[in-house]
Amino acid sequence: MDTTAWFSLEGKRALVTGGSRGIGEMIARAYVAAGAEVLIASRDADACRVVAEDLGAACTAVAADLSRPEGVDALAGAVADWTDRLDVLVNNAGATWGASLGEYPAAGFDKVMNLNVRAVFLLTQALLPQLRAAATAQDPARVLMIGSVDGLTVPVFDSFAYSASKAAVHHLSTHLAAALAPDHVTVNALAPGLFPSKMTAFLFEDQAAVTARIPLGRPGRLEDVGGMAIALAARAGSYVTGTVLPIDGGYATLR
Repeated sequence: MDTTAWFSLEGKRALVTGGSRGIGEMIARAYVAAGAEVLIASRDADACRVVAEDLGAACTAVAADLSRPEGVDALAGAVADWTDRLDVLVNNAGATWGASLGEYPAAGFDKVMNLNVRAVFLLTQALLPQLRAAATAQDPARVLMIGSVDGLTVPVFDSFAYSASKAAVHHLSTHLAAALAPDHVTVNALAPGLFPSKMTAFLFEDQAAVTARIPLGRPGRLEDVGGMAIALAARAGSYVTGTVLPIDGGYATLR
C-alpha cells in the first residue's frame, strides 16, 4: 500500500490569507512542498512578493486588505482571475489588540472582530462558486479556519477581542460545515498555540517562562501546523468536517 498519495496536494489550488508571515506562511510553504499551487494574500504587498519569490513558480502573491468589505471583494476578484476552481481556502489573516479591561477601546474591538470574523465569513461566501466548482463527493473542497487556543481557554493576556473572535471562528467553522456539507465542501478549524510570528514575537523574549506552561515543553514548528493543514486538505482528510483541532502541545487540554 502506497500512502504517499493520501497526503499529496498535486493538482490542487489553494488560497492562504495572511500568507506572508507566521502561521499563514508556514501553511503556504507546506502546501507548495506538497504539490499545490498557492495564492497568498496580505496587506503587505512587499512581504507577500518576497515569500512568493522564495517559493517559486507555484506561489502567486496578491495584496489585499480584508479589514474592509471592498478589500474582500477585491481579493475574491483576484481569485476569480487566477482560477475558476478553488480546492482549498485557508482563512488565516487576523489581528489582535491588547489593553486592560477598563481601557479597552471600542475601535480596537471592532478592528479585531471585523478582520478575524466578518472578513472570514464574507470571503468564504464570496468564494463559494470556486469552492463548489472544485468539490466532488470523493474529494471535497476544503475551507480551513485558523482559530486559536485563546478561543478555547482563558488567555493569559488582556486580548479580549482576540479571544472572543477566535471562539467565534471556531463556532462559525462548525456552522459553515453543516451548511456546506451537501455541497461537498468541508470546513475545519485549527486552534494553534504558541508559534513564532510577528504577533507572538514578544513572548519569545522569555521563551523558557512561556514554554513552561506548555505540557510538551516547546513552541510549535512549521511541520506541526503545516502537517495538519496538509492532512486536512489532502485525501487523508476528505472525511473530516466540523472539527476544531488544537495544535498546542496540550496547552488548552492538559494543564
